[in-house]
Amino acid sequence: MPDQSAKLEPVPFVQIFTDGACRGNPGPGGWGVILRHPSTGTEKEFSGGEVETTNNQMELQAVISGLKQLTRNSRVEIITDSVYVAKGSLEWMPNWKKNDWRRREGKSWKPVKNEELWRELDSLLERHDVSFTTIKGHSGHPENERCDELAVEYAVKLQNQSDL
Repeated sequence: MPDQSAKLEPVPFVQIFTDGACRGNPGPGGWGVILRHPSTGTEKEFSGGEVETTNNQMELQAVISGLKQLTRNSRVEIITDSVYVAKGSLEWMPNWKKNDWRRREGKSWKPVKNEELWRELDSLLERHDVSFTTIKGHSGHPENERCDELAVEYAVKLQNQSDL
């Protein structure tokens, strides 16, 4: 039998830089993403937003939108300033899933906030080998600063449209 392993392509490695922003919380919000393929040096920027949202929702949407761009299973490093997204993905989500997407609040159970976004992120994380790198926001990290610019630009655009 011929060696099939020679036909397997290596799993691509991709970096996804993300940030979310909100003008008011809640209010008009935006997210920004830089998708980088280090081995080829290719890079893609994109952004989006919502008229009425929260900063946490935009942080989640940035990661979701970045992962949705991937057309095949990949090894992914997500670089974010959102401890909420990183910790939620790595630490909190396994328990939320075990507890039917509920969290403890005091002695009672409450629904997980932003459950729809967390569920969507969960399904995307299952497709890839993902690691998170958390950086300090607004600390001069070039890609994080650029993602912040993209997110704020989109949020301001939505804010200006709603002011008309």
